[in-house]
Amino acid sequence: MPPPVIAVVGPTAAGKSELSLRLARALDGEVVNADSMQLYRGMDIGTGKLAPSERGGIAHHVLDVWDVTEPASVREYQRLARAAIDAIMARGRVPLLVGGSGLYVRAVIDHLEFPGTDPGIRARLERQLAEAGPAAMHARLAAADPVAAAAILPGNGRRIVRALEVIELTGRPFTATLPPYAEVRPVVQLGLDVPRAELDRRIAERVDRMWRDGLVEEVARLIGSGPPGTGLRAGRTASRALGYAQVLRYLDGEWTQEEARAQTVLATRRFARRQESWFRRDPRIRWLPAAGPVPTEAALEAIGESARAAGRPAAAGRPGGG
Repeated sequence: MPPPVIAVVGPTAAGKSELSLRLARALDGEVVNADSMQLYRGMDIGTGKLAPSERGGIAHHVLDVWDVTEPASVREYQRLARAAIDAIMARGRVPLLVGGSGLYVRAVIDHLEFPGTDPGIRARLERQLAEAGPAAMHARLAAADPVAAAAILPGNGRRIVRALEVIELTGRPFTATLPPYAEVRPVVQLGLDVPRAELDRRIAERVDRMWRDGLVEEVARLIGSGPPGTGLRAGRTASRALGYAQVLRYLDGEWTQEEARAQTVLATRRFARRQESWFRRDPRIRWLPAAGPVPTEAALEAIGESARAAGRPAAAGRPGGG
């Protein structure tokens, strides 16, 4: 049997990147990004994207794919990520799918096909979004599909519109279009379990570090000096990303910088709850305690147990992964 894809999932600030580097060293692996915002070029500090110098020589794929003006596409991401995994396996290496975007992870590992679009419905919903605002549209989605609303940020108008479009097209809740868990290839999913108080502390520290590292300056660069309709402000997806949306409001004079930072912490904590809720519904995920040191040994043991249960040879590597 082919070696499995190793998926490292969980909420933001749980330690996924560090564990993925250790597993890649131990298993001769390469990383495939599954963070929807890390696909955007130039969105580095606010997304926690590892700089090339921080990757320890480990190849990373499906990063910096889109300009900030482009809307995200799960279908396009699915194509890119699966192609990257195929290429990694062809080189005889182990693919590690790493990130906290639950739908993106499922798009790669499961039999997911995405409903088409209707230009008329989409245009009408976009007009309603412009008139009523994302909060009102999110409330409408919550009434139609509470599970989808819990997984989509209230400010993410593009995803709200897409969910409402699918509901109208299919006559079913958006989440009902997701099929039962059924993998397209062998996969071992490892979830990082961090107690809520510790995760909240890490999120606050991460946001402070983002500010120290120059998030405000990064947003200013992404806005650019071009005419209206260009740069970050023109990005229906990118401009609503955590941290970026709050800094834009600071730069527009709506909030002080301290207010923007505090709101980023609050929004990120809420988002982490949604991530946990999404991943907890997947019974295939093996949860690893991650309140303390990076659980490299536990992760390798879980991978080995899965290989033995499936009758595969265990992946070779250095125990502990460095």
